[in-house]
Amino acid sequence: MGPLSAEVHIPRLAAAEIGNDASLLLGKLHAGVSSLNKRVLSDFRLRERSFSVLTVACSGLEATQRELAEFLGLDLNQVAGLIDDLEHRGLVERVPGQRNRRSRAIVSTPEGRRIHSKLRTELDVCEKEQLANLSQDEVAQLKALLRKALWA
Repeated sequence: MGPLSAEVHIPRLAAAEIGNDASLLLGKLHAGVSSLNKRVLSDFRLRERSFSVLTVACSGLEATQRELAEFLGLDLNQVAGLIDDLEHRGLVERVPGQRNRRSRAIVSTPEGRRIHSKLRTELDVCEKEQLANLSQDEVAQLKALLRKALWA
């Protein structure tokens, strides 16, 4: 990993032991990105959780409500509410699953894909802004390490 730019301002209190705490660092990073995301998503009356459901619905993976709840770390009822809202707005629909016809898959509608594409572009700009002190290689490495920590 390359050295950080001389322009990076590290808060004085980061010298405390907690400045190396993964929970604090991840939480602060999430809070920064989340704040930027909220501004973009609010124009479409969406929140991060709703956008997460929409993103998975646009993936073509045909996730079930249960899979979404497990993946996003939410209660089934919370996910049901998010799906209901997105469905009411014409962005997703529940369809018979290809893998299991007895379960319902959550898939995007054409309007959902259109909105998602527009938002994804804007949210990518937010992510780049938040991670501006990292090179493209460092951003890729950060994401790979986070996926490894979560799912390896």
